[in-house]
Amino acid sequence: MQYRGTYIRVDLDAIAHNTRVLRENIAPARHMMAVVKANGYGHGLCPVAKTALANGADYVGVAIPEEGEALRKAGVAAPILVLGPVNARGAEADVAFDLTQAVFDRERVLWLEEAAARQGKTAKVHLKIDTGMGRIGVRNEEELRNVLDAINACPHVQLTGAFTHFADADGEDSSYTLAQIAAFDRLRALLPGGLLFHAAASAAGERYPAARYDMVREGIALYGCLEGTKLPLRPALSWHTEIMYVKTVPAGAYVSYGCTFRAERETRVATLPVGYGDGYHRALSGKARVLIGGRRCPVIGRVCMDQIMVDVSGLPEGEAALGREAVLLGRQGNDEITAGEMAAWAGTISYEMLLAATARVPILYGASSDA
Repeated sequence: MQYRGTYIRVDLDAIAHNTRVLRENIAPARHMMAVVKANGYGHGLCPVAKTALANGADYVGVAIPEEGEALRKAGVAAPILVLGPVNARGAEADVAFDLTQAVFDRERVLWLEEAAARQGKTAKVHLKIDTGMGRIGVRNEEELRNVLDAINACPHVQLTGAFTHFADADGEDSSYTLAQIAAFDRLRALLPGGLLFHAAASAAGERYPAARYDMVREGIALYGCLEGTKLPLRPALSWHTEIMYVKTVPAGAYVSYGCTFRAERETRVATLPVGYGDGYHRALSGKARVLIGGRRCPVIGRVCMDQIMVDVSGLPEGEAALGREAVLLGRQGNDEITAGEMAAWAGTISYEMLLAATARVPILYGASSDA
């Protein structure tokens, strides 16, 4: 049961629109992966996956086997690639739920072989090549051949693809990304034919056509939050709450913990039922703005666990009344607070803002009245 007026709204029509735009941009001959890890970047794992698949995506990307298992149980039949590393327990789930697993060493190949042999199935794998990200992946010809030898020695493991990940595809200097593309080309030339090659995620998919190969992995762009894009993408997530209390404090009054805010004049203050317990970062204290009546109102004092206070002195009295909507992230009227702007206030990135809301903030689906 939801009593509080604090919630996330996800517009699946925006996800559908973005999928179609991205599908057209990467050309119909290539595959498109919808990356839905981390609960669909905070938008909902299964709703996003199903919407993207219905509008042009044909692969799904997750980070861990648990996400792939949830998708299979929800009826998703498309190929699912687990992009992250897996342990022996996860290898059992990969095989059981027909998930393709990223591999980059002998150990993971052997775990998958053992799981597939026990279950009487075939484990599909994509080889991860580390061209400069520095996380996981084979880094040179020797490491690549060691993994290939392990796969060739395992009758229940089938290599179906190979991929890499760019470290600076959205950076101003293209030299590092171009070097990664060249490194990927050198190593993939050593692999057998018939594999699915992929390297570009959202930023590289738009900026580096040569890196599109056989498939593009669309993540942040799918959600309409790719910085600097020239594509007509639409943000799909907004964060809403409501005014729970309004008071007027005199000049000199302090607001919230630590007495970091002192009113310089008589100030009308609205209290909103959201705080860092909901994922509204404490780092936003004294920096963020929220939209009320289509106007920006500053967050004053420190963000509390369950509440924040905002200065509504600049609003007509009727616009700052009990129960009126406040938008923390998203559009209201003619103004919009973007994930990138919110991230800048908190000193982080837009991805973290999309993922910030905690489990006690419900997700509602459908376009908002201001969309």
